[in-house]
Amino acid sequence: MTRIGQVVMLLHGGDREEARNRFAALWEQIGEDGDPLHRCMVAHHMADTQDDPEDELDWDVRALRAASGMSGEAARGFYPSLHLNLAASYWRVGEERMALSHLGRAREFCSALGEDAYGDRIRAAVGRMELRLTGSDQLP
Repeated sequence: MTRIGQVVMLLHGGDREEARNRFAALWEQIGEDGDPLHRCMVAHHMADTQDDPEDELDWDVRALRAASGMSGEAARGFYPSLHLNLAASYWRVGEERMALSHLGRAREFCSALGEDAYGDRIRAAVGRMELRLTGSDQLP
């Protein structure tokens, strides 16, 4: 997790290409059968390094698949963000129906978020995405 966090800091510092290279190396090291949390985190952030919307969507799908291998309440806290990212990625590739579906899932999973800064940030992002996709702050 420490190495993943270091690459996330690199990404947030603006070096997307180097972050993409390091996430790719971590993905190879972790492997398809590696720890689901690690796979989820790498894929989730690797999506943010992509230039092509289809590649970003692919990594967002990988992140959701990895999360499905996690257990417990902590895993549920990932789902709002994962589905929100999928909604944005599907929107970018012109898949409106899938975007709306994942946005609905993101909204449903928001109940798993705590009343803290992270939860507030994700709920606000879901609200902004709803406005962008539907023109209202609540899905039909």
